[in-house]
Amino acid sequence: MDPLSRRSILALAATGSLAAATPGRAASFGNPDAPPQGAVNASPGALADPGPRSPPLAAQFPSAQNPPATDVGDMPTFWSSFNTAHKRIQRGGWARQVTQADFAISTTVSGVNMRLDAGGIREMHWHLAAEWAYVTNGRCRITVLDAGGRAVVQDVRRGDLWYFPAGMPHSLQGLGPEGCEFLIVFDDGSQSEYGTLLLTDWLAHTPPEDLALNFGVPAATFASIPLTDLWIFQGREPGPLPADQAQVAAGGAPPEPFTFSLEASTPVRENASGRLQMADSRTFRISKTIAAAVEVIRPGAMREMHWHPNADEWQYYVQGEGRMTVFDAGPRAQTADFRAGDIGYVRKSNGHYVKNTGSTDLIFLAVFRTGEYQEISLSDWLTHTPADLVAQHLNVDPAVLRRFPADRPGLVPG
Repeated sequence: MDPLSRRSILALAATGSLAAATPGRAASFGNPDAPPQGAVNASPGALADPGPRSPPLAAQFPSAQNPPATDVGDMPTFWSSFNTAHKRIQRGGWARQVTQADFAISTTVSGVNMRLDAGGIREMHWHLAAEWAYVTNGRCRITVLDAGGRAVVQDVRRGDLWYFPAGMPHSLQGLGPEGCEFLIVFDDGSQSEYGTLLLTDWLAHTPPEDLALNFGVPAATFASIPLTDLWIFQGREPGPLPADQAQVAAGGAPPEPFTFSLEASTPVRENASGRLQMADSRTFRISKTIAAAVEVIRPGAMREMHWHPNADEWQYYVQGEGRMTVFDAGPRAQTADFRAGDIGYVRKSNGHYVKNTGSTDLIFLAVFRTGEYQEISLSDWLTHTPADLVAQHLNVDPAVLRRFPADRPGLVPG
């Protein structure tokens, strides 16, 4: 029998029969690699997993157990979770963190999930990195002093942001009746919540006579200061906000607000598939090193295929269930599953998309270490390139290409 001709090989590829005709070759459409990837190419025996295994854990990660046949190559792990992070619990609340030490890919930012009871105080402190935060539950009172000696006392609630530039001293306190919970993001992947500069630490490690000289009071004034730091402690709930604001008003107001309501902002994209709300230095002007979006994806819908040319993306999943695929040169493509409390990470310029795989809205925060949010939409690129040129790449009729979304929808229906 004559060897298969080139024309017959192409015909087999077009009908999906090439895998059977040529051992070791993938089926083609939806299964492009050789050797073939994915469960669709495997025998029942090859798919067996007799163990040892943890079925409850495996069930949380279906895309790791049975990845799409289009996944290819190796990638750094881009999934982590606060759900598996160790909590540090004190009388006034708790915190848990994920830094680059725990999540190697996360070089640009680190994250902290913190709760303060009503009256619970995160003691007065400052950081070597800038602090950006998003309130997920309850209410919190913040205090901060800028480099011009201008102080702010402000109450924030769910959906609000705050931003403290590096070195700006501040405090946080939970308000009644339920206290508060929030996400903190530092603009440094190695910054630890346990590596902050604390008021009590400094005073406890300064000779009493020097404290007396600095503050112009007797050394005995400091006889009862804490000898170990407070970090998170239970305090008294503060009084009315106007009274606290009046106490610190003498220095004047700072030129740029330290807080912003992301939840109340006008969506930059909104349709039947969900909405995108944005905050960067163009709207939240003080936030010079962090840009962010809250993304809501309806059941079955998808965040369109895109990438970010100017920064890595760090994600915090607030609600629901989702699946993200990340694409890199190589080719490399990998899919992972996310639930509430999980963290995702996508390197700068890596293509990606997120699908809602649950029955409720999928909500997550996308955070970037940059002052200005930037995004490239794959559909936008293809519809703003001459159709005949794109058609020669994809073997798609130019008339069909012209039906691709050309308005950067951000979210597409299932």
